[in-house]
Amino acid sequence: MKHSVQFEYEVHCDWTGIPPVYRLYVNDELFAERTYIWHNKYLEESVSIEAPPGDYVVRYELQGSGTLTAKNPRVTIGTAEFVDNNTLRIPNASA
Repeated sequence: MKHSVQFEYEVHCDWTGIPPVYRLYVNDELFAERTYIWHNKYLEESVSIEAPPGDYVVRYELQGSGTLTAKNPRVTIGTAEFVDNNTLRIPNASA
């Protein structure tokens, strides 16, 4: 049985020169690719998935120069929890 879950991260990027592109993956599936054009600001990125119970690895990848940090993950809709900064756990309904 699949569960609908929405979660958020604060995405920070320090860069100079050409704005870098970042990608967001859940496990190995590409969910977003964006150009980070802001300076001294962070984004609140919201992601929705429909998935069966299990652990899902959330990974950000920066294309270009700069430093990207994704922090303060939180589940906003659904029954799930972050067991660490990058792993979302959707429990079984009986758990």
